[in-house]
Amino acid sequence: MRRTLIHGDDDDPATEVVELTVGKVEYRLQRRGRATVIVFYGGHMRAGLALGEDVFADADCSVLVPSRPGYGHTPVSTGRSASGFADVTAALCARLGITNVAAVVGVSGGGPTAVAMAARHPAIVERLILQSAVGPLPWPDRHTYLGAQVIFGPGRERATWALVRALVRRAPDTALRLLLRDLTTLPAAEMVAGLRPEDRVQLTALFSRMRSGHGFLNDLRDLRADADPRLLLADVTQPSLVIASRRDGAVPFTHAQALAAGLRHADLLESSADSHFVWFGDDWPAVAARMRNFLSAGPASAL
Repeated sequence: MRRTLIHGDDDDPATEVVELTVGKVEYRLQRRGRATVIVFYGGHMRAGLALGEDVFADADCSVLVPSRPGYGHTPVSTGRSASGFADVTAALCARLGITNVAAVVGVSGGGPTAVAMAARHPAIVERLILQSAVGPLPWPDRHTYLGAQVIFGPGRERATWALVRALVRRAPDTALRLLLRDLTTLPAAEMVAGLRPEDRVQLTALFSRMRSGHGFLNDLRDLRADADPRLLLADVTQPSLVIASRRDGAVPFTHAQALAAGLRHADLLESSADSHFVWFGDDWPAVAARMRNFLSAGPASAL
């Protein structure tokens, strides 16, 4: 197997790039126990970043995180759609010797890929977990779509994130208010004021290491045009856990409700978080405990 080790910058964990017959894909695999969880992150995230993965470590699960198309070192041509990249990830699992997946986890814009993975590869996927995930409703809205073309378009994406990093270093509170403004239904200043000091540190560190590459614009095109989220929900036979907050300003709570209604065997868990980031809600310990219980519920067969 031809693989290339990619050393992370700053505190980013190292990743690997493997050449599959369907193209190159970057991934991070942290082996722990026998159970494996696959995490599909959303916009501006890649395999070299981690968010809320402690819950899987606490459950003694190995974690596989692929960079979706256009993010990190995965070319946008590798499984460009949600369904296409689900198949790429199944091929990656086969290459890595992973024959059973305790759960696929879809975060935000990674939700449709997780749904597709569960629907298209039920022989290896036992459960589905969706966190603040894009569902079968129209997304993004016109404002988000057009704004992203300006901010993250060719020749501007790198400059945009350089500006973000500079602002985070020089005026972190101002940066958080600007960056969280569209991620909460609350006034941004109120939301930021309610953050714990450790949450501020984690969020500023995360924002300073994000990049969009070609991935975010590919997501927006794919999710506006692709009917997969609507068509594949009924094909998911596995137990599913949908987690979301009503104060999410990026992906409306109605997406979570539509996901829970469209999936055959789904529970909807409402977070009290003040934003898209459910990991920073006061009830995150309880949410994490529910996720661990969901993962350890015994063999998960189609109901």
